[in-house]
Amino acid sequence: MNGGDSSKRRDSGRGRRVVLWRHGQTAWNLERRFQGSTDIELTETGIAQARRAARLLASLRPDAIVASDLKRAAATAGELAAVTGCDVSYDAALRETYAGAWQGLTHDEIIARYGEQYAAWKRGEPVRRGGGELETEVADRAAPVVLHHAEKLPDNGTLVMVSHGGTIRTTIGRLLGLDSHHWESLGGLSNCCWSVLGEGARGWRLLEHNAGTLPEPVLGDDD
Repeated sequence: MNGGDSSKRRDSGRGRRVVLWRHGQTAWNLERRFQGSTDIELTETGIAQARRAARLLASLRPDAIVASDLKRAAATAGELAAVTGCDVSYDAALRETYAGAWQGLTHDEIIARYGEQYAAWKRGEPVRRGGGELETEVADRAAPVVLHHAEKLPDNGTLVMVSHGGTIRTTIGRLLGLDSHHWESLGGLSNCCWSVLGEGARGWRLLEHNAGTLPEPVLGDDD
């Protein structure tokens, strides 16, 4: 009877997985310059990162790939498409947080010019960084895209979402049902690393976070 109950629990969750994969390295990542929705391309290192990670992710046999339409995410997704044969769906709703006046500034410049705003964001307060989007607004646009594509998966299917550090973190927080004040506790993703959500009877669970490499510094908008 216990085995039957366990089977029912697995069936009710359908066993679907969502892999949330951050794009490869860009020049602005190296300069610690806030990218936001600015359309920055991958470096040669970023392309190599994407190719390496794609070979690993291909072993998960993804059923679908959906990506931000910004060049750095689209190019990263393209490497996985090349080794799996999956088509990529692009959606502007998966872009990184629009951060207004912060975009193009280095980390040090942001602290110098917008120190109080930066500190409030790090405390988990709702902040329109540079006059841009709230993190909850990013989740409002990105999480439904992930759920839409996940719903179309077969039982035990896998979706790979290729996006950006901040967007991935807020999406994970929303899908796990965490209060937005606690999203910061998830931590950022290194370039071309990923997190995995698995669907169970009670909803989505975090199975892996910042997977795919030995520990590396997080260089990007989410640090």
